[in-house]
Amino acid sequence: MSRYYFDIRDGEILYPDEEGIELENQTAAEIEAASSLADLARDLSPLDERHHMAIEVRTSHGPVFQAAFIFEAPSVKQ
Repeated sequence: MSRYYFDIRDGEILYPDEEGIELENQTAAEIEAASSLADLARDLSPLDERHHMAIEVRTSHGPVFQAAFIFEAPSVKQ
């Protein structure tokens, strides 16, 4: 088992995970990251105030992957 850290990036702000959690493998970490993003998305502000949101997953050896929600509204041409 490895300890995975799930740092939250909200726009330009990074909220580092200081504790991490022990998981069996990277697949378990991917499931945890996706579930955490879904939970975060439920609490987001209206679309015009949203930033890109991501969870940057790392171990003590360094970055592993990033899971992200990207919010983009099409520009309206008039």
